[in-house]
Amino acid sequence: MAVALVAVAAACDLANAESPDIANRRASERRDFTNGEISEGFLKIALRAELELGKSSERVRKFDEPVRIFIESKAQPDRRAEIAGVIADIRRRIDHLDVSTTDDREEANFVISLVADREIAATIRARYGSSRASQIEKSLAPQCLSGIGKDKQFRVRRAEVILPVDAGDFTFYDCAYEEILQGLGAINDDSSVPWTMFNDDVQMGFFDIYDQYLLNILYDPRIRPGMTKSEVERLMPDVLASARAFVTSRNSPNHTSRDTQDASTSRIAAPGADEAQSN
Repeated sequence: MAVALVAVAAACDLANAESPDIANRRASERRDFTNGEISEGFLKIALRAELELGKSSERVRKFDEPVRIFIESKAQPDRRAEIAGVIADIRRRIDHLDVSTTDDREEANFVISLVADREIAATIRARYGSSRASQIEKSLAPQCLSGIGKDKQFRVRRAEVILPVDAGDFTFYDCAYEEILQGLGAINDDSSVPWTMFNDDVQMGFFDIYDQYLLNILYDPRIRPGMTKSEVERLMPDVLASARAFVTSRNSPNHTSRDTQDASTSRIAAPGADEAQSN
């Protein structure tokens, strides 16, 4: 039976502040980007997939319904409260996204499994079967993993994430942010985009400004599941302007201060996937 926990929404920020690796990256992150840099990155990250187990396609993939995340802890330390903090941070920084945790697995359409680092490979085999697990391990060599299941309209209907709890604080937060955001539909990794966490050569440990732009474009209501590159490009000027306004507002000093002081809480408490991504 899952144990329900209540965590302060700012817990993630407080935990991240304790990590010099994260603090240093946050202090030095690039914050200004051209429209071209943002739109090009979106098309590469959100319309492709690092590993497609079915037919390849370049389409928008996203949830078009509320996202309810069930967190299961199978190892020590129990980091469910920290994951709830990550989810709360993501919710604050993506407009038009209805996401929260649930302690009812039947209600969930997104499952996060917290396991020991040494159990990552065994968990992937148990979840995906030997054949798919071999393909995943050969292609991705995962330290952590996310996967999505979509319907014929490219609506994400389920997502899952596997994270190690005992691989160190920086790895934990780096994996948590990247894989949860991948599960929301930003499923590709691309080494040609140097500012994104969705690049195997980049480790952040927090939800950086550039990727806030990408996810806010993705969850703008005008960007619909199944859209092609040309359809997205026609909408991009207006959608990008809205994303800029929201991200700027959310990251203003006054707003950041209010986020830290808010007493909002998250209550905590898998299916197979046809696309996967690892860190």
